[in-house]
Amino acid sequence: MRRLPIALALPCALVLITAGCSSGKGSAAVKVYSTIGQTEGQLNLIAWPGYTESGQNDPKFDWVTPFQQQTGCQVHAKYANTSAEMVTLMRQGGGKVYDGVSASGNATNVLIAHGDVAAVDVNKLIPNYSQIVMKSLQAPAHNTVNGVHYGVPYMWGPNFLMFNTSKVTTPPDSWSVVFESTINGAPNPYAGKVTAYNDSIYIADAALYLKAHDPSLGITDPYELTSKQLDAAVTLLQQQHSMVSKYWAAYTDEIQGFESGDMVIGTAWPVNLALIQSDKKVKADAVYPSEGVTGWADTWLMSSHAQHPNCMLKWMQWTMRPEVQAQVAEYYGATPGLSTACDILRKDIGTDADSLYHCGDDNFLKSIYLWKTPLPTCANGKDECTDINTWTDKWTQIVGG
Repeated sequence: MRRLPIALALPCALVLITAGCSSGKGSAAVKVYSTIGQTEGQLNLIAWPGYTESGQNDPKFDWVTPFQQQTGCQVHAKYANTSAEMVTLMRQGGGKVYDGVSASGNATNVLIAHGDVAAVDVNKLIPNYSQIVMKSLQAPAHNTVNGVHYGVPYMWGPNFLMFNTSKVTTPPDSWSVVFESTINGAPNPYAGKVTAYNDSIYIADAALYLKAHDPSLGITDPYELTSKQLDAAVTLLQQQHSMVSKYWAAYTDEIQGFESGDMVIGTAWPVNLALIQSDKKVKADAVYPSEGVTGWADTWLMSSHAQHPNCMLKWMQWTMRPEVQAQVAEYYGATPGLSTACDILRKDIGTDADSLYHCGDDNFLKSIYLWKTPLPTCANGKDECTDINTWTDKWTQIVGG
């Protein structure tokens, strides 16, 4: 990695802006970090595994050590396997235990609404922000509220359908292979070898399948479900339950399941496929089924009670460097939020940067149903939708069998 000069420390400052989320008494003022002061020497992060590599797993991939050397901030990472776990960790000790988190959209809105995370002025902290970030990630609803930014974009990617090519010889074109007990009138040949992500947000995957196969339900957004629509998705997932070998939360569980033969098909992240292919213990591939896919776009957010805010802001700046995001992308198998990272990625991995990663492809990104927090108020303003708490209760019932 090219080492960059240490930036001069600036006095830490907070500014107030109008958030536009007013009640009848006027607009609320939100504190927004706009400059960075003297670093505190330590940084405590919550992250997805693979997001804070220091060369210990693979010496070729290390974006943490140079950061520590240049800022004096020693990074300590706590890895989480689900968004729910991240939310719980962020609230430990009144929000003072961890300085920041690499949250997906089904956690970011919860953290923002609860006041767990601080706002940042991306235009002052990140030079040329609007020129370097993919258009769809410049101010997405999962991290920007009423024009106020609560973090910076990191990686994004799909939840595609991964399969063992020795057991699934014809690439599937539908999610029916993991949801339906019968395929073309015959028993599903993969029953007992199916896997699924162990999180309530996976309900959206079932809803997306039903959106295509049961139009009478009227599903338009897999994250905005009425009680009737949610019940239909739950019924489908209960049907799937008997075919599931194991639900995975830690991506290593799916990797081990595929390599042991206990799993042959199911939803997966790009990193899962990348590591299975690099291990070469079993042959695997992935497809984007005709019904579409869900996915995620991760954001680095800072705790509103961070004990090391300047180190966290430095980390946000660091992760917005194209050479850093390109390295993360190559290691993790995800796609950079920075369009400026794409040329570096193409140099490193060739045409896969476009054909597999879809780097800089805003149209492809917009085709993915990115994770977001289920809320009781639908997009049409009606209070007809089911919220994340209801989804969590339903998911507990599903996996409990």
